[in-house]
Amino acid sequence: MKKHINLALQGGGAHGAFTWGVLDRILEDDRIEIAAITGTSAGALNGAALKSGLLEGEADGAKAKLDWLWGEIGATDQSHLHSWMHGITPGSVSHAVESSPLYQAIDIYSRMASPYNLGLFYTHPLRPIVEQLNFDEVCAKEGPDLFICATNVRSGKIRIFDHDDTDTDAILASGCLPTIFQAVEIFDPKTDRIEAYWDGGYMGNPALFPLFEPQFPEDVVIVNINPLHREELPRKATEIQNRINEISFNGSLFRELRAIQFVRDLIAKGKVTRGSMKDVLVHMISDDALMTQLSVATKSIPTPYVLHELKSAGRKAADGFLDAHFDDLGQNSSVDLRAMFE
Repeated sequence: MKKHINLALQGGGAHGAFTWGVLDRILEDDRIEIAAITGTSAGALNGAALKSGLLEGEADGAKAKLDWLWGEIGATDQSHLHSWMHGITPGSVSHAVESSPLYQAIDIYSRMASPYNLGLFYTHPLRPIVEQLNFDEVCAKEGPDLFICATNVRSGKIRIFDHDDTDTDAILASGCLPTIFQAVEIFDPKTDRIEAYWDGGYMGNPALFPLFEPQFPEDVVIVNINPLHREELPRKATEIQNRINEISFNGSLFRELRAIQFVRDLIAKGKVTRGSMKDVLVHMISDDALMTQLSVATKSIPTPYVLHELKSAGRKAADGFLDAHFDDLGQNSSVDLRAMFE
């Protein structure tokens, strides 16, 4: 009998190629069925491609759609490079990109100027890619439910897009870093006005609460991109800014995980009737050892070699998770939340 899971896909720019690898491996396991997906930024892109591909051609279709997505982003065939780049770490390449004149120029410009300064010359680089998705499939009621989150600039509240209102703008809004992109403006029927949206990671990276509905399974598998722990003290300006972003973007996730643990404690102590609140089983697939080696540069500048190395790392991490914790699915959390918070 198949085990049903929910996927929670973090954002992290082009480092979302790690999630590409995780999904690629999970799709090969016919013991698992994906019931729902929640995603932010790169997680929203991965989630949309995953759902569209599943409806086009089940697991093989989803793998092909994810390959197409990351090929469009920049993961070109690198087979001719791997031989002479053997021994070079993704971290070395990432820091080389950070030191490049191109990245330095982009970084300085983003700190000194607004994306609105570009005026009519402004274009969103991901729009042509996202527009190629089949939104009849992305928004279909068949297949796994898909939730995408963005942050309302005016109110500071989270907005969840689902099958009723997900489109190109919703996905672009979910990954709209305000120092790089102009806010994405979308009509909100609740406020009856056009609202501006920034990256969903400020309020949910990703948002877990849509998965708490009774029709979804208890298991939530979080694919984590932003390192939870960094041993070294950031000293360079870019390192400090990167760690600030990691902490703030993980903050919303921590708040929801604390809420999950609080409810689990109430259920365990008999203070809440079992079944009246959802007993969520939390799992996490990550590779903090790799992610702490990478600089912020390869989040915004896709580098083919790094993208492929991230995919490989994601596949390896998912493989390790399935080997170690497949039997926990439907039974126990494989993450000790209390130890995480302490």
